[in-house]
Amino acid sequence: MRMDVLTLFPEMFEGVFQSSILGKARDKGLVALNAINFREYAGNKHGMVDDTPYGGGGGMVLKPDPIFHAVEDLLGREGTESTGRAPRIILMCPQGETFTQRKAEELAQEEHLIFICGHYEGYDERIREHLVTDELSIGDYVLTGGEIPAMTVIDSVTRLLPGVLGNETSAVTDSFSTGLLEYPHYTRPVEFRGWKVPDILLSGHHANIELWRRREALRRTWLRRPDLLERLELSKDDMAWLKKLENEAEQ
Repeated sequence: MRMDVLTLFPEMFEGVFQSSILGKARDKGLVALNAINFREYAGNKHGMVDDTPYGGGGGMVLKPDPIFHAVEDLLGREGTESTGRAPRIILMCPQGETFTQRKAEELAQEEHLIFICGHYEGYDERIREHLVTDELSIGDYVLTGGEIPAMTVIDSVTRLLPGVLGNETSAVTDSFSTGLLEYPHYTRPVEFRGWKVPDILLSGHHANIELWRRREALRRTWLRRPDLLERLELSKDDMAWLKKLENEAEQ
């Protein structure tokens, strides 16, 4: 997969793209990660990419021409579209669709993602209407720019690509991938400061362990994110377990 980021601060991505899981995935050739300064496409001697809004008001608005020119240049470069599939062009914006694990799984099926990161009052509306395919937000709050949200989405998508994680089942059992929050994890030592690992995890009985994990995932979701349960297709055993939790809470 190829991911390109259009930003005024490409240096913000240098450490992120070279470190940890992203850095290893890049070194293995599993993902191509690039940060491009779209000021290079300003087309004027001052490198101006923003201007005052028509109709008045505070702040500055990103001009459409640098963004369009940058995207068109990326699309015209040799090798950016190996199978002819058009890339997803993603505007990072507080007004966008809230980013979720399901969206990450959807984007992980693509071959080329282009992220646009703004840094002023807003974008010229023609960028939204005639260029981007997606608008994404990482939450109901406003940051100084789209760089950190773009990093979040890139990290989330990259770890889903085949070969990126050492354990291929890790991404499958992550919180939200199953629709539930993830069950508790334990490792050595068996006892630490008087706190013991649950006996079931030491039993070697895989069916019982899987049942325990399912129920603990349900418990954690019910306690912390009950809204997620409304969208799930639950088995009779799941519903009986949740009913038991509710009854215990009422006592």
